[in-house]
Amino acid sequence: MAIPNVAYFSMEIALDQSLSTYSGGLGFLAGSHMLSAGYLQMPMVGVTMLWSYGYYDQRIDHSGQVEVAYIRKYYDFLTDTGITVDVDTFGEKVKVKAYRVEPELFGACPVYLLTTDIEGNSEWARSISMKLYDGNEKIRIAQETILGIGGIRVLQKAGYNFDVVHMNEGHALPAAFELLRQANGDLEQVKKKTVFTTHTPVAAGNEVHWVDTLMHGGFFAGCSREKAVELGGENFSLTVAALRMSRIANAVSQLHGLVANKMWSWVDGRCPIRAITNAVNLHYWQDKRINGTKSFDELLKAKHDMKKELFKYIANVAGKRFNPDVLTITWARRFADYKRAWLILMDKDRINKLLDEDKIQIIFAGKFHPDDVMGREMFNKLLNRSHSLKNVVVLPGYELQLSGMLKRGSDIWLNTPLRPFEASGTSGMSANANGAVHLSIFDGWTVEGTFNGINGYTVEYEGLDDDMPWEERHWKDHECVMDIIENQIIPTYYNDKQEWARLMRQAVRTAEAYFNSDRMVIEYYNRLYKPIAHDDSCAGEERKEMNLSETPTFDAWTYSNIK
Repeated sequence: MAIPNVAYFSMEIALDQSLSTYSGGLGFLAGSHMLSAGYLQMPMVGVTMLWSYGYYDQRIDHSGQVEVAYIRKYYDFLTDTGITVDVDTFGEKVKVKAYRVEPELFGACPVYLLTTDIEGNSEWARSISMKLYDGNEKIRIAQETILGIGGIRVLQKAGYNFDVVHMNEGHALPAAFELLRQANGDLEQVKKKTVFTTHTPVAAGNEVHWVDTLMHGGFFAGCSREKAVELGGENFSLTVAALRMSRIANAVSQLHGLVANKMWSWVDGRCPIRAITNAVNLHYWQDKRINGTKSFDELLKAKHDMKKELFKYIANVAGKRFNPDVLTITWARRFADYKRAWLILMDKDRINKLLDEDKIQIIFAGKFHPDDVMGREMFNKLLNRSHSLKNVVVLPGYELQLSGMLKRGSDIWLNTPLRPFEASGTSGMSANANGAVHLSIFDGWTVEGTFNGINGYTVEYEGLDDDMPWEERHWKDHECVMDIIENQIIPTYYNDKQEWARLMRQAVRTAEAYFNSDRMVIEYYNRLYKPIAHDDSCAGEERKEMNLSETPTFDAWTYSNIK
């Protein structure tokens, strides 16, 4: 049985700091997927966009506020495929040019990068591929149209014979509509080739647009309005349509699988949603000094050395000097409100006491969407407050390189989402791989990967899922986080180094055992890709009970011959 050829479509893919085609966790995850597919030599290609200005460059301006800057990126290491295709969007025939990341460059599978920022296109058409997640709705729809429809046409022109199209989030949904056009409207033929990953229960991650706006944008590749409404509604939901156009879908952690199935249970005709837990590429993220340690003392020394390297960077960037002997807590991820960067600082007197006594140091880092007023305000408030707080720093420019430094140089990796909105939260996995102990709300991958007192600390309490006002929930979570820090983490870190090293070792082992994207890619092939390409019998699968009457039985002759 042949292994299916997979085309993996994602609006962002983080392969390397030098290639600015990502914004945050979704891109980090996609990059790990591509790197592991390359390492395992699986028959897969990636398809994404070549963003002329990346997401954005984040820095601190002369007034001490965070600044969103757009700087044009240039790359001389991409292969010009010579392939161009045309895609109709908003009344224009837009030329789409394809570049390629060769496998030997970063060790990933081949990745095709699409751009409209080329001669021959109008100024508006060129702007489509300039900024990742452009806040303009028209441009955003055009971006998704180019990714999906343009991506399918580029692969076909390149001669890549894909068996499976994997839509990583709803952004690539036009790929399914292009397949529908080529199948003359036969949805069953499309389903045989299409799988879908849903990444979040948060509304902002499940896009909705008015169907006529999408029609004008060419999003449906010529599909009728009536059919589009049937698949996604007049107020068209990309996620709903993706669930109806795919043979099978997956959530990104076991808890998220439960949440997603409940959340989308009302969707008639949706495909099954399995749970395949996210992971990170350890070949990329894990420092060799951690991987090579044999004793607790070696592990503690490696962490101490990595903390000094991080703190040298902090001194250069922020003018604050951190002490490698002080417990260092890091909160670093996307600045979205539900992730609650501010949670640890809620009780000023309580946190200030720990900071002033040099019991802890806190690092914040992360990016907000450039149009997210609340996210920007949250960042600036933390930044301004950090100036007057001892042992607190807010670092701009959270990208792959800084992310790696923080995971190597942190003692505690803090995760404070509002349960159950964190679908996965992979940053803690790569932190664990570098001996940073996870302290997390009981959400996302934490539920299955952080074992309280064994390899980290989890925020659990009676009434965890009871209805309560959000303000009460915030205070309850804050108090639990602080209790753990004061009564468990600080005493262990300072008074029992061998126990602390044991926690670190178990965090590393857990990451290596299961949260490695090599495992994840193999699981995708076995549970998502192969059934679609080769097994029509699973079309209506909902974990059916095995019918033993249809199962061959082994008699003595069969058994003796097998032996």
